[in-house]
Amino acid sequence: MNRGFMALFICIISVTLSKVLSFMPTVLIITYYWPPSGGSAVLRWLKFAKYLRMYGWEPVIYTPSNPEPQEIDDSLIKDIPPGLEIIKRPITEPYSLYKWLTGKKQHERMGVALMTNRKKQGLAGKIALWIRSNLFIPDPRMLWITPSVKYLAKYLAKHPANLIISTGPPHSMHLIGRRLKNKTGIKWVADFRDPWTNIDFYQELMLARWADRRHRKLEQRVLNEADHIITVSPGMTSEFRLKGAGHVTTLTNGFDELPAEASKPDNAKFSITHLGSLPKSRNPENLWRALSELIRRHEPFATALEIKLIGKCDAAVDDSLQRYELQQYVTRTAFVPHLETTAILCNSSVLLLSINNTPNAKGILTNKFFEYLSARRPVIAIGPPDGDAATILRETSAGKIFGYNEVEPLKAYILELFNLYSHNKLFINSDGIEQYSRQNLSKQLSELLNRIVS
Repeated sequence: MNRGFMALFICIISVTLSKVLSFMPTVLIITYYWPPSGGSAVLRWLKFAKYLRMYGWEPVIYTPSNPEPQEIDDSLIKDIPPGLEIIKRPITEPYSLYKWLTGKKQHERMGVALMTNRKKQGLAGKIALWIRSNLFIPDPRMLWITPSVKYLAKYLAKHPANLIISTGPPHSMHLIGRRLKNKTGIKWVADFRDPWTNIDFYQELMLARWADRRHRKLEQRVLNEADHIITVSPGMTSEFRLKGAGHVTTLTNGFDELPAEASKPDNAKFSITHLGSLPKSRNPENLWRALSELIRRHEPFATALEIKLIGKCDAAVDDSLQRYELQQYVTRTAFVPHLETTAILCNSSVLLLSINNTPNAKGILTNKFFEYLSARRPVIAIGPPDGDAATILRETSAGKIFGYNEVEPLKAYILELFNLYSHNKLFINSDGIEQYSRQNLSKQLSELLNRIVS
């Protein structure tokens, strides 16, 4: 095929694609997180954008051009569909002041939630947290709300969209969506990846009474005024309905489907892998105790054990590992690009899911949990036995969950898995996990969007 013919072929394909997309309804997605930013917060709407065209919707992305990323992950760029319109606008964030007050270097990444590598927070850190929590409501991205509304109102006047979706946190994205709805009359959907005033670290924000009232008032306005609310768990859906939200749908996070043969554990070690950050509220004290006791009493187990922690860990986790004398068994990796995590999960013996020990624990369903399911490795979960994650584990036979204070049942299950590992029989047959594939979830999303605009 000569170059001229190839150029003509590409041109025809481009024109054809352009014409097809022009007939699709358009959804404007307002998100703070987008590649090359890394971390789990990016994945939900990156993947929806990847698959929505298959089901008749054309996404347009609105995102900051200069965000404060938790990590940089260039491997995610490959999932951006060709020809996708991405609008990037500059954002002003107060993190330079925050880093100065807390002693961080300007190039340091901001931590996840309130996680710290320090055992005690100093006075400067408390002052910085108070300023961040009380003067920047709902979050430090609030300075982006007004310029975004001004820009997008003009953009939508020239490029009409059928629907607006905001995804948070940060919840400033919802306030952009709310004001755009009021200005343009376009229907608006608010997607909550985490709760607002019921998020796990809300009580640690040192909020003044007036600031707490402001948060709750803004949250209520979003719940009341959005044409539809989407959440990632049944527990969060129930919470918002109790707060008066009329139209709420659960659309969980998910995974990209893998062939069954992708799950090939490396039997060189009995590896227990945790992917993602481990803040203080997720520190699985009962697991560390169980492993410590098994090591002392079971020499083959001690010889084979490896604990893989991939992601940042709070100082409380390091304290626990030291107290239970587990440091020599731990392999630490600060960050791994998402493209490489699949192989790590599939090669592990067991996967650790630690759910925040906080009032909203029952409704926590992380993106990581579903990627664990796709790896088809046994899951050990620490969390509420009557929560949403526990329900899915039971329905899929993908593992077992143990309460935060359970030790003996946890030890028994670990030994059960270790014995299977020792005989090269540590495999599971996850049932019904296909419903959580991102492609299937995107189909459900498109059907919901069709109902909202009809």
